[in-house]
Amino acid sequence: MTSTCCQPVPALARTLQAALDDWNTIAPQLAEVYAALNNNAARHAQPFDPALCHSPLPRAYQWADGSAYVNHVELVRKARGADMPPEFWTDPLMYQGASDSFVGPRDPVFALDEAWGIDFEAEVAVVTGDVPMGATSADCRSHIRLVMLVNDVSLRNLIPAELAKGFGFFQSKPASAFSPVAVTPDELGEAWDGGKVHLPLVVHLNDELFGRPNAGVDMTFDFLRLIAHVARTRELEAGSIIGSGTVSNVDRSTGSGCLAEKRCLETIAEGKPKTPFMHFGDRVRIEMFDAAGATIFGAIDQQVRRYPG
Repeated sequence: MTSTCCQPVPALARTLQAALDDWNTIAPQLAEVYAALNNNAARHAQPFDPALCHSPLPRAYQWADGSAYVNHVELVRKARGADMPPEFWTDPLMYQGASDSFVGPRDPVFALDEAWGIDFEAEVAVVTGDVPMGATSADCRSHIRLVMLVNDVSLRNLIPAELAKGFGFFQSKPASAFSPVAVTPDELGEAWDGGKVHLPLVVHLNDELFGRPNAGVDMTFDFLRLIAHVARTRELEAGSIIGSGTVSNVDRSTGSGCLAEKRCLETIAEGKPKTPFMHFGDRVRIEMFDAAGATIFGAIDQQVRRYPG
């Protein structure tokens, strides 16, 4: 599935958002271009370099991130001695993130202070078409347009004070990064069951394997349920992004999708965490591969740097 060539299509849609706005008309035409590329018949093909890609949607009308892997939530609460409300297993957690500006998949993670507790969060996300208010989970299957990966950066040491105010995240959630490529669900083949991606999400920290939890395992709320949750009281516009939350497996041998989870496991086992949060110069790489070992979405590959401006 690794892409080696691409073709600009300004005559069809100058941006991905434009294609999403008129998906029923544009998608079949894009499929024709895709077929031509695969058959070496494209008229304006050029080499594809993921290093030149920005996020598929550099900004979006909506960015809502869930916490679909409830065992991750349970672990975090256990580490701090908090009870797990039973409704967390039946009603999804969701926060509305800032979507005015996302960073590219190889752009730095900028921060002013390491003491903020800089952490990565490896996630999967879907991009929707228009979704009507009150759509059911079954309805939402037809509204998923694209799938991509996310690094939903968290500033862990800023979170407690923000949540204590009772109004949710803001300062503790800087700009997220998405994979250089978003794919239509059919490109995932049997790995896509309509609401989950059944493949490992591979995370490297400073070139060492940190985790490879399977995104299709232990996902309490699939994307159909997450979209329906968001649409309960509002319409969603085409181009809305819905995130899974940190991918996490009950089987801890698969590693973790964020530093916070590993620190929680250390706290439960040893009484305190020993793994530090990210320092300036640290690098995280997030990627997913198909059964043949080819990259599907390209890699999110980001280094933490002190903000210069």
